[in-house]
Amino acid sequence: MADLTAIARLIEPTVTGAGFALVRVAMTGGTSDPTLQVMAERPDTRQLTLSDCEALSRAIDPILEEADPIEGGYRLEVSSPGIDRPLTRRADYADWAGHEARLKFAEPQDGAKQVSGDIVGIDGDTVTIATPKGERRVDFANIASAKLLLTDKLINATAPLVTEGAEEFETEED
Repeated sequence: MADLTAIARLIEPTVTGAGFALVRVAMTGGTSDPTLQVMAERPDTRQLTLSDCEALSRAIDPILEEADPIEGGYRLEVSSPGIDRPLTRRADYADWAGHEARLKFAEPQDGAKQVSGDIVGIDGDTVTIATPKGERRVDFANIASAKLLLTDKLINATAPLVTEGAEEFETEED
């Protein structure tokens, strides 16, 4: 299994040097189609164009080739987070306050494995979500995964960005 944190540290200087923000590094596809997904965005638009994906792929591919952090062959996929994006950084909970999200817990909290509701924000390491049953506070470290939910409000908030498109670009790695 690849050390995704080490891979993120390896490529992040190149990603930020190219004018992008690294959103997530993940392995997908299992053993049949191992894919290293590098999700990034332009800080000003929160999206990537196809040419951004191509440029970023070309910039990080030689770094990955030289360091060889993944055993065996894999595919490199550079993509935009899209509209219903994952929430991976503390700042995401401030940036997307007021929008609906689903948080899955690493460890059950108050008998629940997940919670959905409007993001209130983050204070230190505590994320607050407004649910129909009231506000829930979740320790950032207990969030296994989180993503925005596709709603009319989110579509309207990102409408100027949608016209630019969320693209992805893939290359094969040996």
